[in-house]
Amino acid sequence: MGKTICLIGAFDSKGPEYEFVRDQIQRNGFDVLTVNTGVLGTTNLFPVDVEADTVAEAGGGDLAVLRREKDRGEAMKVMSAGAPGVVKGLHADGRIDGILGMGGTGGTTVVAAGMRGLPLGFPKVCVSTAASGDVSAYVGTKDITMIPSIVDVAGINRVSRIIFSRAAGAICGMVGWD
Repeated sequence: MGKTICLIGAFDSKGPEYEFVRDQIQRNGFDVLTVNTGVLGTTNLFPVDVEADTVAEAGGGDLAVLRREKDRGEAMKVMSAGAPGVVKGLHADGRIDGILGMGGTGGTTVVAAGMRGLPLGFPKVCVSTAASGDVSAYVGTKDITMIPSIVDVAGINRVSRIIFSRAAGAICGMVGWD
């Protein structure tokens, strides 16, 4: 059986970016399992394995309430609390061999929270607008590889194409081939 890389992030606002990375990973021969943390919706660009309602529930919240109240801070709090439980469960079940997430400061907060729930040595890559500064608040005591996005994680362009391709290559290399 092949190895599986988890893509975690806000597919409602970053769907095309995740689709690009997903395609890169699959071209390298890996399977992809997707976890949506976006509270505004989802994507129809690729299949989503774990939707945001599951993440919100794991974080003690209700996605419908988060959508109705439109409180970004509360949404990030709930999704940051739920993401670790979801990815820990996927890891415990042997369903994932590595994880990659992308985003701005809000998205990085959520995906990094999920990554911190995974054991030391488990491959973790985060592409972030915040990665060029002090990332200790995101990484904590875990071994998350932070890659500066250089540009906002908002579209595929001549810069982001290179960064996203390198991030996909990094997680594939970290997970390794059979």
